[in-house]
Amino acid sequence: MVDDYPEERAFIIALDEPFRFMGDVRDLPGPQRAHARRLAKQRLHQPAFRTRVLLAYDTRCTVCSLRHGALLDAAHIVPDTDPPGLPTTPNGLALCKIHHAAYDQNMLGVSPDYTVAINREVLEEVDGPMLRHGLQEMHGRELTLPARVADRPDRERLAWRWERFAG
Repeated sequence: MVDDYPEERAFIIALDEPFRFMGDVRDLPGPQRAHARRLAKQRLHQPAFRTRVLLAYDTRCTVCSLRHGALLDAAHIVPDTDPPGLPTTPNGLALCKIHHAAYDQNMLGVSPDYTVAINREVLEEVDGPMLRHGLQEMHGRELTLPARVADRPDRERLAWRWERFAG
């Protein structure tokens, strides 16, 4: 809670650190108000999105099948900053921390036919066992998909994201 208005029986909650520095959200100019609204919507849906995605994937990484829930994330196929980036299960992938980070950095991609690809530079790199076993060996692997067809990754969104990876 960052501010309260007892006379109005209202208070302000900062959903994220940037909200602490915005001042009174009721007095923000148009662009800042729109930015604050977007941030709030993003933060509010994250826990529910994560829960839905992890349940759909039976609490395992779709790439490597790791089952430690504390090491899993719900990754957006189309980022939630884009209009088609809705917080729905077909726009999500259950990924372990390493595969989520690699996906966000375009080191790992997922084709519309649910096949994992690793960036050519990463495939050719020589490092240690984490690179070899954690990323390079995932190249060409098929995703482990949710049992419910309605929860599977949307192929159009995957194609959109694939263009950014392969391009």
